[in-house]
Amino acid sequence: MSTSLYLQEVIDAHVEIEQWLSGAAPAEKLAPLLARFATQFSMVSPKGALLAYDDLSAMFSAGRGSRPGLHIHIDGFQTVQEWEGGAVVSYRERQALKNGDGNVRYSTAVFTRGAEDAVKWIHLHETFA
Repeated sequence: MSTSLYLQEVIDAHVEIEQWLSGAAPAEKLAPLLARFATQFSMVSPKGALLAYDDLSAMFSAGRGSRPGLHIHIDGFQTVQEWEGGAVVSYRERQALKNGDGNVRYSTAVFTRGAEDAVKWIHLHETFA
């Protein structure tokens, strides 16, 4: 399987996250956004909080439009390990708001790939730079 499948998922997911949090996405885009994540999804936030799928769902449900003008840029993509049916990747995420506020984080994500090459996020660990 091509690494580009996982890179494309990282980019596509962050486009949806940017649109959702900035308020550009309509309410009906929440379900497709959440569908990117496996129900057993777990996350370590940049501040060290442990989150499960239900926490992510609650965060996104409450977060629509919470970061007006948000722009997310992904670079530094690397495949850590890839196997049939999944991968671990790392990347740098730069978040910026129109007012100049922003942050940079390094992320490591674990993916699984199911039927028809559908990619799901299983785990994400983010650390502020």
